[in-house]
Amino acid sequence: MIQKILLTPFQKFVKKESSAGILLFGATIIALIWANSPYGASYESILKYKIGISFQNFELKKSLILWINDGLMTVFFFLIGLELKRELLTGEINTVKKAAFPFFAALGGVLVPIGLFLLLNNSDTAKGWGIPMATDIAFALAILSTLGKRIPLSLKIFLTAFAIIDDIAAVLVIAIFYSININWFFILYGIILIVILYFFYHKHKYSREIGLISAIIVWFLFLKSGIHPTIAGVLLAFTIPVKRRLNIKSFSENLRLVSSKIINTSFESERQLLTKNEIKCIDNLDGLIFKVRSPLQHLEHKLHNWIAYFILPVFAFANAGVVISTNYNFDLSLIINIAVSLFIGKFVGVSLFSFLGIKFKITELPSGVKFKQIFGISAIAGVGFTMSIFIDNLAFSGDLININSAKVGIILGSLISGILGYVILRLTSKNTSTIRKL
Repeated sequence: MIQKILLTPFQKFVKKESSAGILLFGATIIALIWANSPYGASYESILKYKIGISFQNFELKKSLILWINDGLMTVFFFLIGLELKRELLTGEINTVKKAAFPFFAALGGVLVPIGLFLLLNNSDTAKGWGIPMATDIAFALAILSTLGKRIPLSLKIFLTAFAIIDDIAAVLVIAIFYSININWFFILYGIILIVILYFFYHKHKYSREIGLISAIIVWFLFLKSGIHPTIAGVLLAFTIPVKRRLNIKSFSENLRLVSSKIINTSFESERQLLTKNEIKCIDNLDGLIFKVRSPLQHLEHKLHNWIAYFILPVFAFANAGVVISTNYNFDLSLIINIAVSLFIGKFVGVSLFSFLGIKFKITELPSGVKFKQIFGISAIAGVGFTMSIFIDNLAFSGDLININSAKVGIILGSLISGILGYVILRLTSKNTSTIRKL
């Protein structure tokens, strides 16, 4: 019973990510079909349409695709920051022992694809070295979900943990290597505001209204600083408190008191409006619920549906519409190099470093997992859609030939990796299909 209670939140997370992966795939297909149809010009014109605000000497107008990549994706990175903080404090990477195996896997999954990409590319395209380093959690878990009971939950947890570590590396790479013409004064102002917000939350109280206003200001400062504004999302996430202001025992006691007050009021089945006493009791109940929730956990829960079912599909739709035509200029070598770096680089990197960790007794396999299943996970790690396309846009900014060539390589490499990973896990997990459903 206890095991079921503990695992249910993660199982819900896996289910949600799996559904998001299917939606991402659908958005990608729609974008490709539309961009390559006779109506492809309308697809481009919609994404290039400028919207924003302007008054007196101030103007903030961007094309729709930039609002998606710089604005909506900041919310996505904010969620990543919340997940990172939770995992570091209370999750699967909160101790050295827990983090060791996924850390080694992630290390190989970052270093080998980058090394392979740099080896294969010339100086003109080498700046895209960050593209093959990250794994798309949503797509990866969607593939695992198709295998049902064949896959132990511990294998899904392992995949999620090393993909989160991948995300940490990707965020650092974006902040350090893919930010140009940096205005350090704007960054300093933004960081000062983040620090003030952190201390306000932890010394006084968490406030959603103050947080939202501060987040908009920090986002704008980072946007104008030269560092990609999505980094602001990650940093802001680390200001959100994990600790609850009211423990469950106190909440239960107060809940009983509020409940007894409501019960003691007169009940009239036909009465539609609440009495003043009932309104006061319900307000007290709202306050208790606010205090008993972890702000970080609550925000993560509320944002997840928006990210999974709206922001990521919109991002995929806006960025996956590559025109594939014999009349269109593509860099074939870049396409192949990215596909190989994702497919071969991730497969070799994750499996090799996982093996070395076990061989030298630094790590150990998760319970219920066979090493041959790690080969399947290593292949699926090459599905690098969301973060890979995001880094592609930063690395080859303004160079449409390389941007679109890289996108084709990402889609190709991710497709091959996903199919191979599925086949390997299907073959290596056939004896685990009778695992009891948790």
